[in-house]
Amino acid sequence: MATKKGSEPLAANQLKQSHNPYLRQHADNPVHWHPWSDTPFALANQQGRLIFLSIGYSTCHWCHVMERESFTDLKVAEILNRDFISIKVDREERPDIDQLYMQVCTVLTGSGGWPLTLLITPDKIPVFAGTYIPKSARHGRPGLIDILTRAAQLWKDQPARLITDGTRLLQQLKRHPPEDNEGFSNDYADVAEQSLRRTFDHTHGGFGQAPKFPRPHLLRFLLQRYHQSRDPALLKMVESTLQKVRWSGSYDQLGFGLHRYATDRAWQVPHFEKMLYDQAGWAQINLDAWQLSGDDQYAATAREIFHYVLEQLRHREGGFYCAEDADSEGVEGRFYLWTKEQIVSILGPVRGERFSRLYRIEDSAPATHPEEARPGTILHRTESLAEYAGLSGISVQQLAAELDADRRALLRERNKRSRPFCDDKVLTSWNAQMISALANGARTLKHPPYLETAVATADFILTRLRDRQGNLLRRWRNGDAATHAFSEDYAFLALALLDLYRADFEPRWLQSSLELAENLYQRFSNPHGLLYDRQADGTLPLDTCTLHDGASPSATSTALMLFDRLYRLTDDARWNNRTRALLNAAAPEVKRAPEQYCQLLNAAAAIHAPLLSLIIVGPENRDDTRRLFKIAGTIHRPELTVLFRPEGNSAAIDRLLPFVQRLTARDGKASAYLCENRACRPPVTEPEELEEMLRSPQKSFAGQPVPDVPSS
Repeated sequence: MATKKGSEPLAANQLKQSHNPYLRQHADNPVHWHPWSDTPFALANQQGRLIFLSIGYSTCHWCHVMERESFTDLKVAEILNRDFISIKVDREERPDIDQLYMQVCTVLTGSGGWPLTLLITPDKIPVFAGTYIPKSARHGRPGLIDILTRAAQLWKDQPARLITDGTRLLQQLKRHPPEDNEGFSNDYADVAEQSLRRTFDHTHGGFGQAPKFPRPHLLRFLLQRYHQSRDPALLKMVESTLQKVRWSGSYDQLGFGLHRYATDRAWQVPHFEKMLYDQAGWAQINLDAWQLSGDDQYAATAREIFHYVLEQLRHREGGFYCAEDADSEGVEGRFYLWTKEQIVSILGPVRGERFSRLYRIEDSAPATHPEEARPGTILHRTESLAEYAGLSGISVQQLAAELDADRRALLRERNKRSRPFCDDKVLTSWNAQMISALANGARTLKHPPYLETAVATADFILTRLRDRQGNLLRRWRNGDAATHAFSEDYAFLALALLDLYRADFEPRWLQSSLELAENLYQRFSNPHGLLYDRQADGTLPLDTCTLHDGASPSATSTALMLFDRLYRLTDDARWNNRTRALLNAAAPEVKRAPEQYCQLLNAAAAIHAPLLSLIIVGPENRDDTRRLFKIAGTIHRPELTVLFRPEGNSAAIDRLLPFVQRLTARDGKASAYLCENRACRPPVTEPEELEEMLRSPQKSFAGQPVPDVPSS
């Protein structure tokens, strides 16, 4: 038991009882780690020590490196245990802590990343921030031992100075509403588009140099702009990126799935972790590209990603795991690497040589980290099947079939290797993104098993990730649900339930989405019209409101899409008012660098689009109703809201959407009403009529307004 400074050593490592996989990875370190709670702060205050705060995640390569170099080292542990209270945080379970102190790191150093390394006072005021720090000095920069030794002395000699500097930094980070907020401008989207055009890599796809992150919301923004302007250059930027990534080293050519990001411009050398949210976003952008272009390669990629996720990341009780690690057997990427000798020994000399040529096995792939020699090559392809088939005198179809057989043979052999660690916690917001992707995949690809999985996952989240009062929680693992949900959890889950409603038209999804959205607004709204990342309770020195879209969209962008879709579905003006208020509150920050808010700009485009609805009325499970739904699901109209009023069983939807009560099937046939601003065209009953109506350029029309329904 810890007592006053100098009387006896602190208690040993406290992570052994944690349910969190990342914290458990550090449970055997000689460092006396604590999980984030009131206890270590009380100890730090009692003992007059600084807190060493280390934030990371279980599949992070550099987190593993820092653990091996420093946190298993007895000298580092001695310093930490003697002079500091040490806390470990999983950024995935506690994004609120990570977001706050990542802002600190970015301001102090100009960059950020993981592991995130901080020194903070017992009152959580930051006094030092960095990312990966080697144990000893390197390349003229101090090592962790140097920093810890110096900080401990400064805290002993000049604590007031450190507190003053840290407090000043927090004041700098506080958000102050501008006095001259002119509201949101549609010009921001033009600025963002021009920025993306300037930074687009015409050779390798993606944006900028290295490192390169997938960031599918950038591509969705370009698709949205293409849908408006029909500028082929915008679609080409999207398609080029999707194609380059699909055949690069950043995509698993054998087992499928996307690696987290590339360390090089050509996408060939990735950090190998596979994150659930990346799979969801990449599947969705490929579905969007397929619907717009009609090119089946994008549908194939979406199916591949769903296959990987269902095979490797699905929990047997429901829900999806977070990620697979970058490392196996202590080497990043070892699981995915091949030598030419290995390929030939499995496939034989002829097919092995061909596979090695096509997937560039003869090339030497540079290591992500120069000090680590790679035991093989990263599979990637630069030559198309058509080019190779033409030179080889065989058909593309035959070559594709033989290569797929080769892929399966190599995958069977690879599965005998030691697989990377899987972080098996279930996170609400990440699962919600996969629910959305699967629901949209089921609808567009006409594959019911995707919908069955999406429904099962939604039911799992809605039942298992609750506390005794029914409040939504963030994390579940091995039967233990914990951590109050954040704004991103509410926003992504509520939006996912709307995607489920769009896929199966079950009113319960709409009802649950409305409840979650109302909780999101009531619990997380701040005085400036924005959304806090967490419920403000005073336990952190600063409550953050994240607006920019990073590796995945922000809670703010997602909430904007959610509120707007609820307005379009329900005709409840409150949602429209909340949408526009949030958009205008975000405007000053978006104005500074619109290209960093592409998903928010996608939401803004939807908000300013005409109120266009397709309402299908007809008996459930009847062929004529199904035929109308098939057309509605095939045609890509992102601005279109689709509703279903089941004749004879409409009480639930009539209660939620009272404006549809007066719409009926014409002459006993399933009927489709296309409505703009609740003024509806005469219904059509034939699929061909509906397809023509949806494919024609949309112009405003004077239809018959849907009559108001008196409230009972």
